[in-house]
Amino acid sequence: MTDRKLVRPFHTLLIANRGEIARRIARSARRLGYRSVAVYSDADADGLHVREADLAVRIGGPAAGDSYLNIAAILEAARSAGADAVHPGYGFLAENAEFAAAVEQAGLVFVGPPEAAIRMMGNKARAKVAMAEADVPCIPGYQDGDQSAEAYAQAAGRIGYPVMIKAAAGGGGRGMRQVRNPEELPPALASAASEAAAAFGSNELILEKAIERARHIEIQVLADSHGNVIHLGERDCSIQRRHQKIIEEAPSPAVDDTLRARMGQAALRSARAIGYQGVGTMEFLLAPDGNFYFMEMNTRLQVEHAVTEAITGLDLVEWQLRVAAGEPLDLEQDALQFRGHAIEVRLTAEDVPAGFLPQTGTLRRWRPPQETRALRIDHGLAEGGAISPYYDSMIAKLIAHGRTREEARRKLRQALEQCVVLGVPTNQWFLAACLEDPVFAAGSGVHTGFVEERFGASLKARPAAPPLTVAWAAFAAYACAMDAPGPDIAPPRPAARPWRANLMQENTSWDICVTPDGQGWRIEANLSESTIDTGPHRFELRNARWQSPDRSVLEAEFDGARESVCLAAGEAGLSLFHRGRAWEFLQVPAHKPRNAAMADGTVTAPFTGRILLVAVQADDQVGAGDPLLTMEAMKMEHTLYAPVAGRIVELAAQAGGQASKDRPLLRIEPPASREAAS
Repeated sequence: MTDRKLVRPFHTLLIANRGEIARRIARSARRLGYRSVAVYSDADADGLHVREADLAVRIGGPAAGDSYLNIAAILEAARSAGADAVHPGYGFLAENAEFAAAVEQAGLVFVGPPEAAIRMMGNKARAKVAMAEADVPCIPGYQDGDQSAEAYAQAAGRIGYPVMIKAAAGGGGRGMRQVRNPEELPPALASAASEAAAAFGSNELILEKAIERARHIEIQVLADSHGNVIHLGERDCSIQRRHQKIIEEAPSPAVDDTLRARMGQAALRSARAIGYQGVGTMEFLLAPDGNFYFMEMNTRLQVEHAVTEAITGLDLVEWQLRVAAGEPLDLEQDALQFRGHAIEVRLTAEDVPAGFLPQTGTLRRWRPPQETRALRIDHGLAEGGAISPYYDSMIAKLIAHGRTREEARRKLRQALEQCVVLGVPTNQWFLAACLEDPVFAAGSGVHTGFVEERFGASLKARPAAPPLTVAWAAFAAYACAMDAPGPDIAPPRPAARPWRANLMQENTSWDICVTPDGQGWRIEANLSESTIDTGPHRFELRNARWQSPDRSVLEAEFDGARESVCLAAGEAGLSLFHRGRAWEFLQVPAHKPRNAAMADGTVTAPFTGRILLVAVQADDQVGAGDPLLTMEAMKMEHTLYAPVAGRIVELAAQAGGQASKDRPLLRIEPPASREAAS
């Protein structure tokens, strides 16, 4: 452990991170006149952070352990690029004391805190002891060396249920469990220890009293190498799912000037006690009774730092670089002013109804809203880029700033509505629902259990597209099939035969009919096999045109109201962004029998996709309507049913395989065919 941090001027900065993090740091470095060096894995070879850097160096394969967590490869990249400083970003090695030490041992400036501070605060048990000695209030708990089940059980009894189990060596919700009674404790300990060991290389755990309906409040601190320390106010990070933040704001609606001063002083004592330098965050729980308790310190720049920048007007990356170069703070605590309110949302590729399950895939359309002085978009992806299975599933951060909290909330809701993401499921609609929730809008009733309390089981629901959205999807599919020479889409003259198709969205199937009428089109949508919907739903469409040369934006008048949609068409169907939400549709041609069965009993693939399940075997007898197999495309499943009764005489489909559109999958021989043959 080094006692003194290397601080000196530098000129070339290697950024040991990727994506929007690397772009964010490079932006400030470039403005200050530093040369920036990007590093990249094979999965990121065409990334925006690579294209925009002054120099980029490959550091290994796509797995993080082979690249962004490979300390030797990063230091070799710094040497070959002539870098004399390294910024770790946030995530990966940002809070790794061994990395900080290795950077300094290589003679490079580490743009972060001293190794000793990282090491001290990187273990929750040691951190709580240090904070208690600094007279910082801590949550009652257990952080002793005895990790036996008996010791935990005795400690939990003293603390009082409910208790929280936490991984001592990490964060981000991993290794965290809430336990409400003694019977739940043993399996929760085993599960948390296993997860902690896999995530952080240590199965050490601590216990804390579970403070229910608390807010997650963090204080941003800034310290130089000359002993000056200030705080930059608080952020409220109470909107979480699986103990991971998704919406952050500054200042907190629950913190007044008096409480801010008390929490700020506690954060300053914390920073001074460990000899901190640079930017860091003290995280607290604010109980309903107004008491606050230290949880942990993040010894790095936070994902949510942008809301602090918005209300202070400061560039925190700039101050990281200035402190690392040895400059003293020229900011006085009393002179610091907070202007307005800022809210940030984390837009991620995840399947919310499946339990916020991370998703991978290609961004077929990525059109973030235009940045303004009041709206900031931090992202690291280009349209056509991939959400990789190797890294975090975040797509972008959207940050809105307003004179009031309500103005910031309103601007952010509008920005989300204008943010087009097609190709992967996202949490976009869920973020919008959170922003619109009356409890969030009021601000006073928010706590870390907000998501479960306000949404609960409804999160598992997969809503069906409204009929107007379905009609838009139908016309978009129809327009994509036309060969219009220019942007205008004119109905055929004389009026052609109706165009029919079947569109599937989630588990809902729609029969579609698009009929040219000389002036435009009539669109009729009927729910298939449903007794609930009262359809048919009829729409009149006029004045259709493509707004973009790549035919990704379609404009038209539906029943006299003019609007546009963004779309991405594929062989199996299309993705559609309509009125602030993305939808996926499979298209099954209606000119064939529903299950694409030929006259000889052959069942073909109605679209190109993956075969998930084959429910029959060769020689099986099936009845008309029996399920045969299930296919998947565009994240949706479609089951094919037997069009006739008979015996399976040919079977070409295999579970896990791919099937091309119109490819024969199996053949059913009806009884009459067998009798005629004999």
